[in-house]
Amino acid sequence: MARVRLGINNCFAVKRWPEPREWAEIISHELNLKLVQFSYDLLDPRSSKPAIDLMVEEIRDAVRDYGLELHSTFTGLAAYSFNLLGHPNPVLRADAFDWYSRAIKVAGELGALATGGHIAAMSHKDWSSRRERMLEEITSLVASLTGIARRAGLKMLLWEPMPVPREPPHTIREARDVLSRLNSKSRIPVRLCIDLGHACAWHYEEEKDLDPYAWLRELAPFSPAVHVQQTDGKADRHWPFTEEHNRVGIIKPDKVLEAIDESGASEVLLFLEIIHPFEARDEKVLDDLKKSVKYWRDYVPA
Repeated sequence: MARVRLGINNCFAVKRWPEPREWAEIISHELNLKLVQFSYDLLDPRSSKPAIDLMVEEIRDAVRDYGLELHSTFTGLAAYSFNLLGHPNPVLRADAFDWYSRAIKVAGELGALATGGHIAAMSHKDWSSRRERMLEEITSLVASLTGIARRAGLKMLLWEPMPVPREPPHTIREARDVLSRLNSKSRIPVRLCIDLGHACAWHYEEEKDLDPYAWLRELAPFSPAVHVQQTDGKADRHWPFTEEHNRVGIIKPDKVLEAIDESGASEVLLFLEIIHPFEARDEKVLDDLKKSVKYWRDYVPA
């Protein structure tokens, strides 16, 4: 049986509770969680050195003082707006490589084991006409990043499968292919971070590509971190696990654990990734998070 732990991606804190001691207190005291994945929407790794130094110190202090465990850092909504390593212009791909290099460096300074997230988005033209060539370019760049990550003290990079076909990998086969391409080139392992709400792409190869439990059964051994959200399977919802959303949602804790066990994975960390509209009241956001943790606590320890 796999060892499964529950944690949270602190994207919920963006613009609401941006100071490290604020979100650390919420995670520790309000949600009674220990495991955290840090969102780069709370700290742009390209910020000035004085700003980075200040925030790294404050984050490390808050994590220590509140007894948290910062597992990894991850791209957020800001970086997701960019093509990053899949930009059609090689100058912009080089710029994205620099962004990721800095993200790796900050992750190392924070004491994280990994960093990753959204890796690349191809343009419509590239996906339609030179998809294979671009994927080879993207994986080569990621392989080069593993050397930088190794020197920064990271243990792995995390590549998140996405619900958009132009953002590889978006199918189970493509995810396996990406890992296979990197296997012989990487200086440290490249692993997946499956998101249970991402099995909704409009272009897919097999019906199982639209089944979040099939993703877990086949790929959980290669996905030490998994993003957990409630969804109806029709879009990338990032809903909380509240009574309202659980009535229509397809993500069930018992089925998640069963799929992980069937996969043969030894350990998987589940990170709640719940994203409210910016217009949502802060009190509701916090209440929804508490209800979501309580919902999962009957199945997964913190």
